[in-house]
Amino acid sequence: MSSVARVTEISAVSEKSFEDAVKVGVERASQTLRGLQSAWIKEQEVKIDDSGAITGYKVHMLVTFVLE
Repeated sequence: MSSVARVTEISAVSEKSFEDAVKVGVERASQTLRGLQSAWIKEQEVKIDDSGAITGYKVHMLVTFVLE
């Protein structure tokens, strides 16, 4: 059986960790997209406040899903 997939880029943020940001992004994508297959983490960055403390973890990811 042949299939065709599409890739879309999303960003997600968490106050806890990069791993949690990935989880947040995948869970949100699964609410809208059917047939999710994988997520590739393209970039990671941290948000820093004026005192130098890390306030958030952000991931940019490519999510692959199979078209119906």
